[in-house]
Amino acid sequence: MEISKLFLAVLTGGLLMIACRPEKPELSENISYAVRIADSEMARCPESWQLDFQKTLKWDYCHGVELQAFLNLFEATGDEKYRDYAVSYTDTMINADGSIKTYKPEEYNIDRLNTGKILFRIYEYTKDEKYKKAIDLLRSQMDTHPRNEDGGFWHKKVYPNQMWLDGLYMAAPFMAEYAMRYNHPDDFKDIVNQFIIVARHTCDPATGLYRHACDVSKQMFWADSITGQSKHAWGRAMGWYAMAIVDALDFIPENEPGRDSMLHILNNIAVQLKRIQDPATGLWYQVLDRSGEAGNYPESSCSSMFMYSLYKAVRKGYIDASYKEVADKAYNGFIKEFVETDENGLTNIARACAVAGLGGNNNRSGDYEYYINEMIRSNDPKAVGPFINAMIEIEKTVKAESAVR
Repeated sequence: MEISKLFLAVLTGGLLMIACRPEKPELSENISYAVRIADSEMARCPESWQLDFQKTLKWDYCHGVELQAFLNLFEATGDEKYRDYAVSYTDTMINADGSIKTYKPEEYNIDRLNTGKILFRIYEYTKDEKYKKAIDLLRSQMDTHPRNEDGGFWHKKVYPNQMWLDGLYMAAPFMAEYAMRYNHPDDFKDIVNQFIIVARHTCDPATGLYRHACDVSKQMFWADSITGQSKHAWGRAMGWYAMAIVDALDFIPENEPGRDSMLHILNNIAVQLKRIQDPATGLWYQVLDRSGEAGNYPESSCSSMFMYSLYKAVRKGYIDASYKEVADKAYNGFIKEFVETDENGLTNIARACAVAGLGGNNNRSGDYEYYINEMIRSNDPKAVGPFINAMIEIEKTVKAESAVR
């Protein structure tokens, strides 16, 4: 009898515990997509340093692109595994004194700053001083980073006189957040000018698009002898630029001189994206100024970047609300064309250009044939990260609209 009473007490107690256990909130369709791809990435790469198909440790911008999205997903869902996955990378890569494995400041590679963006929040989460030291180390690179005569940052020391659109995403939001958090208001002028300078160097007046890069010395074999511009508007380069603007604006004061010029550039990007959006799929092509031509293809990384940038710019009021229709069309096309489920039940994002650049050891020409023949792969961080962020932006928009009703 006593055993029966004890069993009943244990049973009812267990049922009570189950009844009181909070249920996980039901995820919206958009957040579900973000969760599915994030969980699939964690299954493919059990260690976060393995992202971007890495076999060895590397302090790389691609990790920052994707892990920034993981931190955003943590804050959107409250699921700590996404935060912990990001922290595991920085904990692996950053030493107790704040030095960073594989990072060499003397290379003056602007790409290396991008992953510093995740350190601001990780420092807040952990209170570990090594992260603040690493933030300061990365920021110090830009104090002596080489520049052109007009003040524009070189993309790398080994690429003298060159500004690439990519570089704005890598450095500007990081510098802007550093300036906001640590009270360096004089930096905002420099940050804003980087956007204006690169627009002046890369804008093609015939199309309104921004070309991949410019060599202001006009010496590189890929550079136009008059303008110094590269040959084409590469999709992902303009994607980096668009994301750089909407992300940097989070931290730049509204009364900062030149901020209106950034908004003007962003609005021009929106106009051009609407104009060249593929009418059939709602997506954007690998080479934007040759959209729809033979050999060209809708590409997932630039499409996810543009989708994210448009949703965020509309939500923030930077561009007209009508551009949400452009983003919605891209969203529908993206899910149909790029999001797949494999035989293991994992979610994949297909058809991303692995990498494209100019010059370097491979003498990359930046002509049309070069861009359309670069390797294409699935689950590239440069598509995955912006896609997750785009889904979170949709959710923020839905919640904001619900709050107004």
